[in-house]
Amino acid sequence: MQNKNTAGHLLALITILLWGTTFISTKILLQGFKPIEILFFRFAMGFIALWAVYPHRLKVRDRHHELLFIVAGFTGITLYYLFENIALTYTMAANVGVIVSVSPFFTAIFTYIFMRGDEKPRISFFAGFIASMAGILLINYNGTSNFKLNPLGDFLAFAAAIVWSLYSVITRKIAVLGYNTIQTTRRTFAYGLIFMLPAMFIFGFNPDISKFADTSYLFNIIFLGLGASALCFVTWNFSVRILGAVKTSIYIYMIPAITVVTSFIVLHEKITIMSAIGTVLTIAGLFISESKLNFKKRGKRRRYAKREMRHND
Repeated sequence: MQNKNTAGHLLALITILLWGTTFISTKILLQGFKPIEILFFRFAMGFIALWAVYPHRLKVRDRHHELLFIVAGFTGITLYYLFENIALTYTMAANVGVIVSVSPFFTAIFTYIFMRGDEKPRISFFAGFIASMAGILLINYNGTSNFKLNPLGDFLAFAAAIVWSLYSVITRKIAVLGYNTIQTTRRTFAYGLIFMLPAMFIFGFNPDISKFADTSYLFNIIFLGLGASALCFVTWNFSVRILGAVKTSIYIYMIPAITVVTSFIVLHEKITIMSAIGTVLTIAGLFISESKLNFKKRGKRRRYAKREMRHND
């Protein structure tokens, strides 16, 4: 069981390490493509890759299961990324980064409401949440003098956080159904692509394919499609199956910290003292949220051992 949990944490960490670098790839692609065009290519490529890896049709046993796939595709693929990308056109990336990072908080609440008895948020979860939020604020707002709120953009970012939380809970429900994870991820992608069709007409889907002759564009869309989508959504769903939605979602706290380090390495951006402190706080929040869970289990074992000693005496 311990090895299984370790694998779950490792998969979540790998996923977040890749997702934390997608900002740079998306930023490069936005120079030549619209957000909806990047979104469609990314998940169409991911769908094809997952079909190539496991070319077996998913046979759904119950119509209610199919409904879960539909809602997962609508929330986690279409709505989340549309809300996030549109929010970036109205408000600062710093705002979006902080607001979207509160999704683990809502994941814990929704899990408690819709999956009673599965995972209950403890005091340590909220303590870790506060520490990570403080760190994320330091990362995003260090030395920023032009910070300002934009009601529409910030609201869309907040909506994206809630939508991802719903997706996480739905993914947990799908995980316990016993289907193959690659097949369920691919089915979710398929519904996400279907729900993108109206958005493609609304936002003007008219990509210039010849731009992919530029190796920079080609490399980054391959990274988003095969790495950040096909691979990462599978590893994320595996992690949710093993650890649960609440524990897995805590790793989202690390994304701003990873972005800071990646920007330093790739874009040669400076790491300020405040962002360094913020990175440490963010990672500390992750460990705080996790540590009490294990500590509580140890506490239970100690109380059990004491009762056994008293009983033997």
